Amino acid sequence: MREKWAFVENTPQDAAINMALDEALLHWHQKGEIPPTLRFYRWNEPTLSIGYFQKVDGKIDLEGIKKHQCQLVRRMTGGSAVLHDDELTYSIVISERHERVASSIRQAYYDLSKGILRAYQLLGIEVDYAHEPISKNRSTICFEQPAFYELLANGKKISGNAQIRKKGILLQHGSIPISMNVEMLFDLLQFPTDQIKKRKRQGFYERATTINKELGEKQSYKVVRDAFQQGFSEILNIELEPITLTEEQWKEVYQIAEAKYSKSNIKGAVSHV
Repeated sequence: MREKWAFVENTPQDAAINMALDEALLHWHQKGEIPPTLRFYRWNEPTLSIGYFQKVDGKIDLEGIKKHQCQLVRRMTGGSAVLHDDELTYSIVISERHERVASSIRQAYYDLSKGILRAYQLLGIEVDYAHEPISKNRSTICFEQPAFYELLANGKKISGNAQIRKKGILLQHGSIPISMNVEMLFDLLQFPTDQIKKRKRQGFYERATTINKELGEKQSYKVVRDAFQQGFSEILNIELEPITLTEEQWKEVYQIAEAKYSKSNIKGAVSHV
């Protein structure tokens, strides 16, 4: 018998709301108000999300952010910068005590990511796990190098994921790029010289890929979304029940967004990293 999970899919939102809703889902599950939950979401503007401990000074080009009219947000999870644009973004919240959640962070990621692997297979993309990082040196850009058990297509990273455990709840979220504007991405980052920027950008094409690149044609969000919904459902053996947030729940999301993720808070957060 399949376990019933909640499924949340909201219309594209701005960066603060998207991050706040992930955090709210964690809180609601911790309080027993919702079951384990899978969420799919998109962004109403191109957004650069940075890891919780990631430095901004000397790393992120704030003029580039303005130039491309992007939003900038700090995630509650760690890792490096991710450009969210033409993609499906997912999140999972589940208790650490759940039988599917291993005590090892690496093993838990591997188990949950099997749904991602299955989704790529449904799309016709052969992927495999990265069994060790390409480099021990941390990159500013998430998609420049895979972590353990992240997915590769033809040796190139095709998804980016991060995980946090808080109050006994595991939250994992990730970026599934359909296409990627690499020129924009590199305009949002700082480099010592233009020559180094150009060399790094060219190297990035050899390390990262997307759904459209692997399939050689454009895929709609709906096609990708359906594949990932089926992939997670099959591998996790779950039945997804769509839920609609109440007015009171949205109010809590807006409060979290304003307190932790709004534009007025990003600079404050930057000064402390």
